Amino acid sequence: MRSLATIFRYIKKYPALVGSYFLFNILSAVFSLVSLVMLAPFLQVIFNVTKSLDDNKITSRFAFGPIKWFYERLTVLVNSPDGKVKALAAICIVVVSAVLLKNLFAYLSLYVLNPIRNYIINDMRSDMFSKILKLPIGYFNEQRKGDLMSRLTNDLGSIEYSTISFLEVIFREPITLILLIVTMITLSPDLSLFLLIFLPIIGFVIGRVGRSLKRVSGRVQERLGNILSIIEETIGGIRVLKAFNAEKHQFKKFHDENEKLFHIKNKSNRRRDLAAPVSEIMAISAVCFVLWFGGRMVLRTDHSFKLSGADFLTFIVIFTQIIPSLKMFSTAAFNIRNGAACIDRINHLLHEQETINEIPNAKILSSFNHSIEFRNVSFSYLDTMILDDINLKIEKGKTVALVGSSGAGKSTLADLVPRFHDVGGGELLIDGINIKEYSLNSLRSQMSIVTQEPILFNDTISSNIKLGKQEASDEEVEHAAKVANAHNFITQKENGYETNIGDRGSKLSGGERQRVTIARALLKNPPILILDEATSSLDTESERLVQDAINNMMQNRTSLVIAHRLSTIRHADEIIVLQKGKIVERGTHDCLMQQSGFYKRLVEMQEVR
Repeated sequence: MRSLATIFRYIKKYPALVGSYFLFNILSAVFSLVSLVMLAPFLQVIFNVTKSLDDNKITSRFAFGPIKWFYERLTVLVNSPDGKVKALAAICIVVVSAVLLKNLFAYLSLYVLNPIRNYIINDMRSDMFSKILKLPIGYFNEQRKGDLMSRLTNDLGSIEYSTISFLEVIFREPITLILLIVTMITLSPDLSLFLLIFLPIIGFVIGRVGRSLKRVSGRVQERLGNILSIIEETIGGIRVLKAFNAEKHQFKKFHDENEKLFHIKNKSNRRRDLAAPVSEIMAISAVCFVLWFGGRMVLRTDHSFKLSGADFLTFIVIFTQIIPSLKMFSTAAFNIRNGAACIDRINHLLHEQETINEIPNAKILSSFNHSIEFRNVSFSYLDTMILDDINLKIEKGKTVALVGSSGAGKSTLADLVPRFHDVGGGELLIDGINIKEYSLNSLRSQMSIVTQEPILFNDTISSNIKLGKQEASDEEVEHAAKVANAHNFITQKENGYETNIGDRGSKLSGGERQRVTIARALLKNPPILILDEATSSLDTESERLVQDAINNMMQNRTSLVIAHRLSTIRHADEIIVLQKGKIVERGTHDCLMQQSGFYKRLVEMQEVR
């Protein structure tokens, strides 16, 4: 199965642990078998069935190697004074010792298995998170955050419970089964032949029962992802829900998904739980046949198929030990189907195409010297043209503003510069070289981005400012905060720069959050700035402080500004007006106002408001 292939791809990283696990399981199975085969001499001693003409001889069809030597010692012991009592004591000592060693090695096998399981889950989680960081921005516009979170949590949890638990069965039970079957064949080939025919029938019946479990399990994980998405949306938009009295609507949406999950999980669990009773019924049927057929062999007077009572009872006991192994296999088979659906979802993420790739031996952009140039650039998403034949050159040290109505392509054009997307046609050049020839790290190290919505992380103010320059000193952080007009409010916090700002900076006001993001961009000190108008959602006082910080930041830098409030870009070196993905006007503010075109209408509309 593909799911097992995925698991084994991770297992092979830890050969020493896997080898140790095999060794401990083999030793545990061997000592378990030793404790079982002691039943035959025990019965012979107790029921006095060993009398011959001369002495009491302990024997069995399985008596070879060390066991044969022990049987010979028992024979000597039985024929000594008070020998039977001593023989029983010897047998009991061997059984206790074997059980002790069996459980010791069983514990050691689990001791080794636990890190293997945890390594696999940790490696899968790390690979998934690493993949998420590498995927292009456009991927996250199509995916629900709740579904991605479900893959990192619920799906991995299901894999740990089902598929990884299958490792315990697949590595341990075959060893146990092989030893038990070899022992049974030694004791009675005829009875064993029947079992070898009967066991595949059990496997076929169980397989028929669980055929659709994987499909049902996949639907369970999809519903869980939907529920997580609803929860994430509800928590993020709780103020809006309360303001519009939409709590009942949101609860109904959650309730409907929860009910669907309830019914699907019931269906999945019922099919999974059917595995154990089906396998037990089949196994008990086999036991009853063995009792009937083996009993006839014991009662036979001829010696062609003769089987001693002690060996027959030993055979039965050994066979009963196979039943738990078969039940574990059947349960594991159902679990692996359940885990397979989760692994498919995880593999879908891990094999998602990374559209933004570096070429081999990519160049290092160590400094920005001349210009950024869009040369006949086009970009489309699915079948929709977003940018069409864009020609634009931004000289070093200049400020270029992008204006236009919503959906005109302003953000997309800006996102092409740090390679959040790749151009669909034409070329995007920095210092005359296509940006695809640069390494992603060196390209983005030359830029800082300030977005309209301040993106902060649940950490201290200092850590958020140092996001792009982890090695920065406290003095550098403080200087960046001062330039960003953030130092004063930071020092008024209880813990200053070490104040935790909560989820998405929820403990700060909108203006404070934006000034922290500006300080973060300043600390990185890049030559290129990409600004998505950072003042459009702020009050007047915060807007003035943030705008002053932006003006400080833009000095002596090349800036690409997405403008919402046109009053903030009057002094831009060039204003680019976009409509439906095309440049329809360009020039300075004064020049565009004289043209009486689209830009002038936008300015007049904002002035009226």
